[in-house]
Amino acid sequence: MNQGLVAIVFVLGMLAFMGIGMPMAFALVLTGASMAWVLDFWDTQLLAQNLVAGVDSFPLLAVPFFILAGELMNAGGISRRIITMAQAWVGHIRGGLGFVTIGAAILMASMSGSALADTAALATILLPMMRTHGYPMSTSAGLIASGGIIAPIIPPSMPFIIYGVTTNTSISALFMSGIVPGLMMGVGLIVAWKLELRKLSLPAGIPLPFAGRIRETVKAFWALLMPIIIIGGMKTGIFTPTEAAVVAAFYALVIAFFVHREMKLTDLHGVLVRAAKTTAVVMFLCAGAQVASYMITLADLPGTLSGWLGPLIEHPKLLMGVMMLILIMIGTALDLTPTILIIAPVMLPIAVKAGIDPVYFGLMFILNGSIGLITPPVGTVLNVVASVGRMQLYEVVKGVKPFLITYTLILLLLVIFPQIVTAPMVWMR
Repeated sequence: MNQGLVAIVFVLGMLAFMGIGMPMAFALVLTGASMAWVLDFWDTQLLAQNLVAGVDSFPLLAVPFFILAGELMNAGGISRRIITMAQAWVGHIRGGLGFVTIGAAILMASMSGSALADTAALATILLPMMRTHGYPMSTSAGLIASGGIIAPIIPPSMPFIIYGVTTNTSISALFMSGIVPGLMMGVGLIVAWKLELRKLSLPAGIPLPFAGRIRETVKAFWALLMPIIIIGGMKTGIFTPTEAAVVAAFYALVIAFFVHREMKLTDLHGVLVRAAKTTAVVMFLCAGAQVASYMITLADLPGTLSGWLGPLIEHPKLLMGVMMLILIMIGTALDLTPTILIIAPVMLPIAVKAGIDPVYFGLMFILNGSIGLITPPVGTVLNVVASVGRMQLYEVVKGVKPFLITYTLILLLLVIFPQIVTAPMVWMR
């Protein structure tokens, strides 16, 4: 069978199904089925087996529990207390709500691992405040969207879990690899926001007394303890990433009901339903991607891509740069989860063959895909901010540009100097 024909069926099939507005999971299943027919390998039982195999993984149990933890954080006041604490310390500075956004994004990223959940929480609380204080809505929305995508990088990260399961890479190692780049993203946003402040005439606020700052920090104590428990437990080997997800959900539940007391038993039903709906979407994507991935492997498309990139294998940094460019283009059309499920198993063997550390490659893959979440025309996170803020999508796209440039420069820096990731990773291990 001509591999070129199979590749054309895959690409055109995905574009056609996406073009008519079909949900991504169904598009993946039907594209895989089309490839099976072209390969003369049609078997409905085989398709069903692959659908089941796509979600039949113990580490994937972490996904629903981290999703549930994120929902409980938002409903139980944990997210709000983090934002209030950040505002108490830096909210009075000129442009302080921007710095509050960045600080809160980093702290929340260390708890939920979901870009969409963190972005929704940040936008819901901070956008109205920014509007009231005269902040330009376009730039503010762009900053919130950019802060939200730190969540897939700083552990615990759901994309890292999906990547680790899909490529058989150590999830714990992936978690540790994201700490330094995640902090770099935060620092990059601070620099970019300071540069943007030069164009804005925003007044400084009145600083909160020191006692008031301490009081807000004490209120956020239980929220701040959550990432310490999760990351510390995994680092010391007390529990695995999957068990950490259960601990996070249980901890958020206890805090919401018995410490903050902002949730009632009647509220739990809505939280569970929202978490279940999000989980169903992610898991169906995993199932559908397994069908397409099986046919991709059967057609040896990874071998074809390896042949195309073969001349670059002797030049790892150049190869990495080319693969990052390919992923940037893919990220404009595909969401992060399907990109991981479809592309990662194809690219990783090529990277390993070139001597690139698989954990480093995984970090770069997720970072690139996360940037795709704020890259039009798809830009899932951009749509979340536009929806919450009741804004036009083009306004958010306009405001995200300076922060998108900052993230692209960080990506380029990590391609040129992989030691920024690998050296701390070795030390953390």
